[in-house]
Amino acid sequence: MTRVAWAWVCERTGADRVWEALFARRIPEARGPVAWLYALGSATLFVFAAQAVTGTLLAMNYVPSPDHAHDSVRFIGTDVHFGRFIRGLHHWGSSFMVVLTGLHMLRVYFMAAYKYPRESTWLVGIALLLLVLGFSFTGYLLPWDQKAYWATMVGASIAGQTPVVGETVAKVLIGGTEMGAATLTRFYALHVLVLPALTGGALLAHLYLVVWHGISEPPRRLEEP
Repeated sequence: MTRVAWAWVCERTGADRVWEALFARRIPEARGPVAWLYALGSATLFVFAAQAVTGTLLAMNYVPSPDHAHDSVRFIGTDVHFGRFIRGLHHWGSSFMVVLTGLHMLRVYFMAAYKYPRESTWLVGIALLLLVLGFSFTGYLLPWDQKAYWATMVGASIAGQTPVVGETVAKVLIGGTEMGAATLTRFYALHVLVLPALTGGALLAHLYLVVWHGISEPPRRLEEP
């Protein structure tokens, strides 16, 4: 009965072809430590999924207002079931995301996997790295404590030093000339709405290009004739 149902689904949706394209496809042969380098992309994707799940759970109890943001974070850590554990996963997961994304791009660069015909895959990967950094920057303010406040102030000041558009960028980030309720609301909206939407689209494009072009072979030393 299960095989009949699966055959019915595959005939009408092509689900078996999706499985073959994503999971039953050929990957380059690599041995030793080099083989683990090819797992960095999948590890980054796994951490991103964990961040999405834990972030959703945290958002159910977080209040994005200057009067209640810090208290809601403390409430999550003390009164919500498994709240401290979930917040810890999200907190450390953000650091792992940055590290894994950086290592993944270093692997691609040093193995020359960004060259023809994978230039577009590399460019989308750069965009994903910038989005990951955006997640880290916007999420840092959400606990609304002294460390988060002044760190964000420094970051906004650095952005304000950008030639020509710096002052405008700083005002857009802060929501005016001083940090306050508008700043927290904007950072929260960026963190849970804008950046996830952009990352989801870029991630789908990146995965499509990886499947379309295939995974690059590890570089090999040319043998002399």
